Amino acid sequence: MAIPELSDRERQVLDAVIQSYVETAEPAGSRTLSRRFGLGVSPATIRNTMSDLEEKGFLFHPHTSAGRIPTDKAYRAYVDGLMRIRPITSSDQARLEEELRATGGTIETILRRAAQTLGVLTQELGVALGPALEQTTLHRLDLVRVAADKLVLVMTLVGGAVRTVFVEVRGEIADTALAEVAVVLNERLAGLTLAQIKATLPARLRDAGRSVQAAEVLDIFVQERDQLFDASLVRGSEGVVLGQASVLAEQPEFAAGEDLRRLIELTETSQRLASTLRDRAERPGITITIGGEHDDPLLGKLTVVTAEYRAGTLSGVIGVIGPTRMPYDKVVSVVTHTSRLVSALLA
Repeated sequence: MAIPELSDRERQVLDAVIQSYVETAEPAGSRTLSRRFGLGVSPATIRNTMSDLEEKGFLFHPHTSAGRIPTDKAYRAYVDGLMRIRPITSSDQARLEEELRATGGTIETILRRAAQTLGVLTQELGVALGPALEQTTLHRLDLVRVAADKLVLVMTLVGGAVRTVFVEVRGEIADTALAEVAVVLNERLAGLTLAQIKATLPARLRDAGRSVQAAEVLDIFVQERDQLFDASLVRGSEGVVLGQASVLAEQPEFAAGEDLRRLIELTETSQRLASTLRDRAERPGITITIGGEHDDPLLGKLTVVTAEYRAGTLSGVIGVIGPTRMPYDKVVSVVTHTSRLVSALLA
């Protein structure tokens, strides 16, 4: 895509500055660009072009004698109009498939391994958001006794997803009472969304149990409805799954204590991170937000790259968080491939 306010030469120089800074983390000077990128013009011409780009808000220099550094505006221009996506390498593709196909098991297990592997391959912080089920409809539920005082609630949702939740009861429940509870729950809750169930459960189960034991178990469902009918397939942390933040600690952007503190605070405030990721769950393809484009100040110096994955009627996002200085061409291809692989595994 063209960038109307930039000439062809400005586009070439901006592309070179970004590539140089991403690779070295050092401000780019005109002589360095001339030697490395063969732009076909003199260092003086490159220097003048960089000055023009600085006036237009695409570059800045940290002090008077330094080379230039890309701004958030420059990275946005790069991902929208200059970036040539680098195909995922066969080794990265094989690593992803080996790691993810070895997991099996739950959605949470697959997402956790995917986030960890993404972090290793991109050297950014891998992140995923589990599917939210608030508007998913309950098809049926079953109660299975696993101990004298413990049941398993098995919820089958429209679209095929299944949730299992342990329910602790007071003493051993007779089989007849257990069957009565299952009948009541299916009659009164099947066909409702999980959001509707949590909002209306006390009224729907009022005076529902005929036997004393059945009434006691139904009362447990009413009292613990928020936990039993939780709308996330990934438990805790607002449905957010993180890879290893230690891969980012090696990057020069986090050498300063304040930037590292903000990163740690971000990983420890799951509600804020979940809100950022949840806004992306219905956006197809790749979504990239850069630095000051974020509403959350903790993300003010970071880039978030995510792609949607789908499992039947459910959807979530998978991607990475890192400094705005990241190899976008590689990250986009790896995140895209991972989202497709996760979707295929969950299907």
